[in-house]
Order: sequence, then structure tokens, then C-alpha cells
Amino acid sequence: MPTYEYQCQDCNYSFDKLQKMSDEPLKVCPKCQGKLKRLIGTGSGLIFKGSGFYITDYKKSKNNHKLSEKKDNKNETKS
Repeated sequence: MPTYEYQCQDCNYSFDKLQKMSDEPLKVCPKCQGKLKRLIGTGSGLIFKGSGFYITDYKKSKNNHKLSEKKDNKNETKS
């Protein structure tokens, strides 16, 4: 469920509300009973938790690849 940002047009009170996408936007300020305006928010990025996602299971960062190459090169020079 997304979080929507609201701001009262009368008292400038702003707050966030967790709502379903199918829910009607709020219209009344909880503080002064004034008119609310839903703001355009930045949203949040997707979070991939657990297994079953390419980004968490298989993808290796460039830094990890470079570190493993450095370790391999050090081991070869010691032999």
C-alpha cells in the first residue's frame, strides 16, 4: 500500500497517510476541518527482500568482482 502526503489548505498542516490505491483521497483536515490537498510524493523504491529475485540471488556488484580478481592475482604471485 502506498503512502500519500496531504496538506491542509487552511492551516498548512501536513501529514502522511497509508492508504490503498483504490481508497478515496481524504478531504477534511484532522486538525482544523479545512480542505485537504493530496500532494505529489516522491514515492519509494522497490525493496527486494528474500530469495527469488535476480538482484538478491545472482547479481554481483562490480566491487565484489574486482575484489575477487585482486585476491586471485595476489595468490598467483605468492606461488
